[in-house]
Amino acid sequence: MSIGPLEIILLIVIIALVFGARKLPELGKGLGQGIKEFKRETRHGEDRAAVTDVSSRQLDPATGAPLHTPAEPVTERRS
Repeated sequence: MSIGPLEIILLIVIIALVFGARKLPELGKGLGQGIKEFKRETRHGEDRAAVTDVSSRQLDPATGAPLHTPAEPVTERRS
């Protein structure tokens, strides 16, 4: 089931009748700003998750290297 061009035109006409032709630009502007804000918050949420993941790792005070956690097995190298 898909929406064709006739259905889109019909929806636009119904929306224009309900909201009035004068309110359509304001409605479109508000919708565009809402989508832009949603994308920005989604992007910032991913950035915050990445920063939290990196900052939650414990570092060795002497070397500054990340300490191994039980989830990261330590492999021994034999010479």
